[in-house]
Order: sequence, then structure tokens, then C-alpha cells
Amino acid sequence: MFAEYRPNAGIVVSDSQGRVLLCLRKGTTDSWQFPQGGIEEGETPRQAAIRELREETSLSEVTPIKTLDFPAYYDFPADVAPKLLYEGKKYKGQAMYWTLFLLIGKESQINLNTPEPEFSAYRWATLPEAYDLIVDFKKTAYAVALKEFLPLLPIKNI
Repeated sequence: MFAEYRPNAGIVVSDSQGRVLLCLRKGTTDSWQFPQGGIEEGETPRQAAIRELREETSLSEVTPIKTLDFPAYYDFPADVAPKLLYEGKKYKGQAMYWTLFLLIGKESQINLNTPEPEFSAYRWATLPEAYDLIVDFKKTAYAVALKEFLPLLPIKNI
């Protein structure tokens, strides 16, 4: 019925103040998340993160800080999982391979009006604030990003 977990690149972009980029899912009023997207065959998690970041936010002037070499998992809610179809498969959830980037370009380069827009707005938050804002079913995977990346941010923003 369901494949296990879809390989996914999770993207945390920090600015020079240690704040992280959150994006609002198009068509929602409170579904904030980090940019993310599927890892295509032959791509590394970092390559997928760079591609997805550019596709979803138009950002390309970033420096990779760290890519985790292990996944963080989350399950789709029971009412959502049967409706989601990726690459012709239904998945139980996603296996997130997180990458932390430092924004070296300008915030003004963020453009959510992409050919296939996924987000309607963005904002900056501390990493703990971001964790509090995301939907509950993703919190297990986001907790991994919080633990691994908080010590690496330019300014400790607790």
C-alpha cells in the first residue's frame, strides 16, 4: 500500500544574524516550513538542497555549512498520506536530509513567484521560533535540525 519514506532535502538558510528562513505554504495561513523537496535519482542531499532552494525561493547565493549524513523522519498524518502521490508512489512519510546554508547574497533576491510557486510569504525567525511555528507532524524531523544546527549559527539565538 505505502512505500516507506520518500528521500527529501530539508533546507535551513541562516542570515548573518543567525535567523532562519521560514516559508508559508501557498493556500494556507499558518503552515510555515523550511524549503524542502525530493531528492532525485543520482543527486546527493546537498545537490538536491541547492536545486530545491533555487526552485522554491530563487536563492542561489548561499554557502553550505553542513549537510547531515543521516535522515530525520516524519510520518504524514493519516488523513493526508493516502492523498499524496510522489513519483507515482504513496509514501508513509519523508526521510529528511538536512543542509544548513549561510545566505551570502541579499534578502532582496528571495523571489517566491517562481514557475511553480509553493510559498506565498516568507519570514525570518530564530531556530527555536521556527520549530514552534511548524506543523506538529513535522516536529520530529525539525527537532534534529534544531539540535544539529543551532550551535553552528552565526549568533546563538536562543
